[in-house]
Amino acid sequence: MLLYFLITCLSFFFFAKSLSLPPWASETKTLLSFYFIKNPLMNTLHQTKQDLASPVLDQMSVLDLPDLALDCILDLLPPSGLCSMARVCSSLREKCVSDHLWEKHLKAKWGKILGLAAHREWQCYLSSTDHLDSPHHQTGHLGVAKIISLFRYLSSVFRDDKQRKGYASSLPLDSSMSCYLSLETGRFWFPAQVYNRENGHVGFMLSCYDAELSYDTHTDTFQARYPPHGRRAAAVEKGVTWDRLRAAPIDASPHHLHVSDSLKELKPGDHIEIQWRRNKEFPYGWWYGVVGHLESCDGDLNHCHCHLNDMAVLEFNQYTVGSRWRRTMIMRDHKEEGNEEDGFYGGIRKLNSKEEIAMWKHHWPCSILE
Repeated sequence: MLLYFLITCLSFFFFAKSLSLPPWASETKTLLSFYFIKNPLMNTLHQTKQDLASPVLDQMSVLDLPDLALDCILDLLPPSGLCSMARVCSSLREKCVSDHLWEKHLKAKWGKILGLAAHREWQCYLSSTDHLDSPHHQTGHLGVAKIISLFRYLSSVFRDDKQRKGYASSLPLDSSMSCYLSLETGRFWFPAQVYNRENGHVGFMLSCYDAELSYDTHTDTFQARYPPHGRRAAAVEKGVTWDRLRAAPIDASPHHLHVSDSLKELKPGDHIEIQWRRNKEFPYGWWYGVVGHLESCDGDLNHCHCHLNDMAVLEFNQYTVGSRWRRTMIMRDHKEEGNEEDGFYGGIRKLNSKEEIAMWKHHWPCSILE
């Protein structure tokens, strides 16, 4: 049996040697060699360098690949890989900075926290001079360091001598790559919302407030700037993690009252978030709660008529029973209700998404609040 196995293997070996491989096989081999030579990280891992003047490389390059094959390879590269390939030559640079490659990375990493307000802010950012003068953030992270290095490299490649010098001419400013790099390096401050602001301050538990955010690649966290509250100066919080962020669910200023469209259909057990602010000078924050039963109802769903009443009960079960913050009642034609002592309750959003409800429960406090 062993002898038969050896004879079969040897026969296949001599047969394979006699075959002439198709061109793409040599091209694939060349591509791998080319990548290991051009990638500085690979050079540090593989000390044996190939001779650039070798006959194989003289005969063929990565550009000899069919467009479809090359596009498939580039589509699989991470942002740092695209940056490395873009430094090879002008032909690869044109491919590596194209929007269709970077839109995927932009959506995968930033899509969940970039809303309409962030897109508008990006357009304002492009029309301002902020993107010209801000220095690059220093970082020791290899992937981001390569991105920043490429950004500076592209500045010299794309620059037209007739244009003004600077960052603005590094690449098309409205490109997906430019947006990705501006976010990645923390240059672009974008609007979003933060759960449990100010490091989970007890006064903000199970709330979500608007802020301007800048990414810190050292810690993979964000710096948040909250707008001033009345006479209180703007607050700054560092170390905000990804799981505490979301894009604003409603495209409106935090000072604007949300017009609720689901008040008539609210019934006990529904999950909601409601606008609340301390006084009329403050911006609204969103607070999580559930719809409860009226005091006249025994809670039996078979006989419950709470949803037919003109009043609706909202419960905030993160607070202890008896707390003044535990329950409130609103009219179903509610707009804004409240006073200077208890604050003002604004618009209501009914939560239909299991993902949104799970996110709120993820931030539930470790202990009941007073």
